[in-house]
Amino acid sequence: MKPVYITDLDHTFLRSDHSVSDFSRRVWNARAQDSILSIATARSYSKSLEFLRGLRLDTPMILLDGAMVVTPAKRIIDLKTIRKPLADAIIQEGRGFGICPFVIGLLDTDLHEAFYYTDRLNDIQRSVLANYTDDPRLRFQPRIEAMEMTLKIVYFGYEEQLRILAGQLARTFGTMISLKLSPENYTKGYFLTILHPTADKSHALDTLCEYIGADTTRLTVFGDSVNDIGMFRLAGTSVAVANALEEVKAHADIILPHTNDEDAVAKFLDEQSTEPGA
Repeated sequence: MKPVYITDLDHTFLRSDHSVSDFSRRVWNARAQDSILSIATARSYSKSLEFLRGLRLDTPMILLDGAMVVTPAKRIIDLKTIRKPLADAIIQEGRGFGICPFVIGLLDTDLHEAFYYTDRLNDIQRSVLANYTDDPRLRFQPRIEAMEMTLKIVYFGYEEQLRILAGQLARTFGTMISLKLSPENYTKGYFLTILHPTADKSHALDTLCEYIGADTTRLTVFGDSVNDIGMFRLAGTSVAVANALEEVKAHADIILPHTNDEDAVAKFLDEQSTEPGA
C-alpha cells in the first residue's frame, strides 16, 4: 500500500496569501508519483481546485469540514447536509442574538455551489466578504434562509457573542447538529460553524479510507486548527505545523519547526521521499 498523506489547506499547506509556492508544488507532484495525496479542508470544491491549480490530484478530497467527500472529477462519495427546516430554525435562533450567518451549500448534485449572505453584517463579516467580491457563488438574500442542500452555516464575529450563541444552539438543537467555535486567523475574530452531526474530518477520513482501501493507522495527516483534531486522533501519524494552535499541537505526534509560510508540509514530504527505501 502506498503511503497516504492528507493535509489541511489554510494555515497548513497554503501560505497566508492563499498561494502555493513553486517548491510546494514541485514536491507535491513528485511525491504523488509514489504516494496518495489529498486534502481535508473547510474550503469548497471550486475554491480548493482554484488554490491547488497545477497540483496532481487523483484522490477524493474532504471538503467543507467533512460535509463532502468528492473526487476532483466531481463524483460525490459522501454528502452530509443539514435539513432545510432545521437549518432555517438555526438561522432564526441567531436572529435573536442580532447576527445573521453565511450559508454555504449546493444548488444541485453537479456541484453548483452557493454562498448566501445578507446586508446585516458585522465588521468581521464585512472583512471576510471582501475576499469574495468576484466570487460567482455569492447570492445576496434580503432575508437569509437555508438551501435544500445546506452544507454548513457559519457565523463570524467576536468570541464572547459567538460563545453565547453556541451555547444557545447546543441547548436548543443538541445532537441534531455539530458546532465548532474557532479563532479566525485572517481577521482576528472568531467563527462558529454549524454542520450535520457527522460532518467532520474524522468521519470523512473514515469514508475516504474505505473508498481507497487504506488503513487509517497508516495515514499521515497535517493540520493547524481545532477542526483537524478529530483526524489527528484517527490517523497513524498526526503532524502540526509550527503556527498551529497550542490545542492542536497537544494532539500531534510531530510538531514541525516550520510554518505554513515556510512550506512546512512540503518540507516534511520532501524529507520522507529522500529517506532510504522510501
